[in-house]
Amino acid sequence: MSKQIQAIRGMNDCLPEQSGLWQWAEKAIREVVASYGYQEVRTPIVESTDLFKRSIGEVTDIVEKEMYTFADRNDDSLTLRPEGTASVVRAGNEHGLLYNQQQRLWYLGPMFRHERPQKGRYRQFHQFGVEVFGLAGPDIDAEVIALSARLWKKFGISEQVTLELNSLGSNEARETYRKALVEFLLARKEHLDEDSLRRLESNPLRVLDSKNPQVQAAITDAPSLIDYLDAESKEHFHALCERLDALGIQYRVNPRLVRGLDYYNRTVFEWVTDSLGAQGTVCAGGRYDGLVEQLGGKSTQGVGFAIGMELSLIHI
Repeated sequence: MSKQIQAIRGMNDCLPEQSGLWQWAEKAIREVVASYGYQEVRTPIVESTDLFKRSIGEVTDIVEKEMYTFADRNDDSLTLRPEGTASVVRAGNEHGLLYNQQQRLWYLGPMFRHERPQKGRYRQFHQFGVEVFGLAGPDIDAEVIALSARLWKKFGISEQVTLELNSLGSNEARETYRKALVEFLLARKEHLDEDSLRRLESNPLRVLDSKNPQVQAAITDAPSLIDYLDAESKEHFHALCERLDALGIQYRVNPRLVRGLDYYNRTVFEWVTDSLGAQGTVCAGGRYDGLVEQLGGKSTQGVGFAIGMELSLIHI
């Protein structure tokens, strides 16, 4: 008798008893995005590897450790998409959807990362996301956050998620902060683990993300990014908080929130839960005003978020 072939670890089947939940969630998503005037975009699962190296950043964990990358028969380097924003920007640039236009787009589909499977984390997982282009002010930041809050109500998990906010400021302000942070970390180098020492050279803000208790203890008094914000970014962040207050959306400011992708600027946010242990982020997003130009388009503002469907549907 031949050996039975099983699914690849971390890549799961959706069986009939689960498909009803997915169909219900997809219907809820379509209703919410339609009420906000968003249009669907579908991008390929496979993209050029350079797309993710140029957008996410070559020294991020995703690019260094987690991407499914392979050479095709023409020796072109291809990658199974690990996230959706870069693909949407690539499609927008390629088909002339972005420059001097306002676009509200959404997507839903599988993403792929080669990480250790654990509760709520899979090697093939599904994300719903929205991306908005051509709007600069805090109103649109508030809109995408409000849209995500509406979804939590639809899913019935509003009481189990908390919104965390921060601002990364302008590129110039962040570079000034980066220098101050590196100086602080170098003085405590002996308390940093191998991962943090590597990030110290390439992406020091990610040290603030460390889950190592020894590292967290060492950076308790690290300088705060908020203290280095430029005046325009401070005003933008204050205005965003005012709008969320007016909408009745509760939040907490987390000065250590930096996100793991290089393309973010100004507003960053996460919806987190304590129902998943250490892996507590169910939705993450923010502004990425330089990404369209970085990927070959004309300068265009952008903001969006992505929700982990398995996390929000199955594990909370």
